[in-house]
Amino acid sequence: MALFESYERRIDKINGVLAQYGIGSVEECREICKAKGFDPYEIVKGIQPICFENACWAYTVGAAIALKSGVKTAAEAAKMIGVGLQSFCIDGSVAEDRKVGLGHGNLGAMLLSDESKCFAFLAGHESFAAAEGAIGIVKNANKARKEPLRVILNGLGKDAAQIISRINGFTYVQTQFDYYTGKLSIVREIRYSEGERADVRCYGADDVREGVAIMHHEGVDVSITGNSTNPTRFQHPVAGTYKKECIEQGKKYFSVASGGGTGRTLHPDNMGAGPASYGMTDTMGRMHSDAQFAGSSSVPAHVEMMGFLGMGNNPMVGATVSVAVAVEEALKK
Repeated sequence: MALFESYERRIDKINGVLAQYGIGSVEECREICKAKGFDPYEIVKGIQPICFENACWAYTVGAAIALKSGVKTAAEAAKMIGVGLQSFCIDGSVAEDRKVGLGHGNLGAMLLSDESKCFAFLAGHESFAAAEGAIGIVKNANKARKEPLRVILNGLGKDAAQIISRINGFTYVQTQFDYYTGKLSIVREIRYSEGERADVRCYGADDVREGVAIMHHEGVDVSITGNSTNPTRFQHPVAGTYKKECIEQGKKYFSVASGGGTGRTLHPDNMGAGPASYGMTDTMGRMHSDAQFAGSSSVPAHVEMMGFLGMGNNPMVGATVSVAVAVEEALKK
């Protein structure tokens, strides 16, 4: 039985990359990691339990490459994990074209660097995929940082934000936006657990203007959008507007668009744009992003369809950080 999905289309490319680091097989990668006291396969499964086998093995390959390449820090490890992820991209696919594997590695490195202060999951709705990614980060990123990384969720719906906060033990932050003055007020905060999960601050906005105000309030300097629910109503307009205002203020802001590649819910045909056009979701991501990933922020099968891995882009951010920190900790032993 094949080790993971689309094995035959991927394995020659993977083996070619592994050979550059003196590794004989994908299976050997797991043995290398286990010998160092950690198992990337299980780490990834623990972050998004519905992920595909190829996601678990891709991170295992990335971790082994990091160990073999002589990295010293989690941030360096994240970049090398990206090399492993990139080796799983199917030639000719959207993921290969956009170098999504390397992009995930670079994003993970950014979050493990003390230059990044606040990271936002910017979703059309407060979702479990964003929560899975956030949990993966807060449990691990600060082990490799001098200053704790602040992590927020920012999406449509105050009720949805409170439900997600309560289920996952986050801190729910209820806001009120004054449309006359443009001022954002904090109405109340509810901390639903004691510990690292409660360090995730979860916001629900009523609309784009409030969403942008939340970004300014938290001083977000890196974010990743979702792309499935309400893409035209919230996450892409918020990221684009916030980017414009950050540029005007001379503030650095790195925007990642998680989606697109097939148009997703707003396919070119549905938009009357013709078959060779980008879908609207994909187009909006291109308009504001510094890096664009491929496929859904949450649905493993859609990311797999893009020629990448069967894991949502949001949980993947948590997986990159978690595995990179595990590499650093293994090297310290």
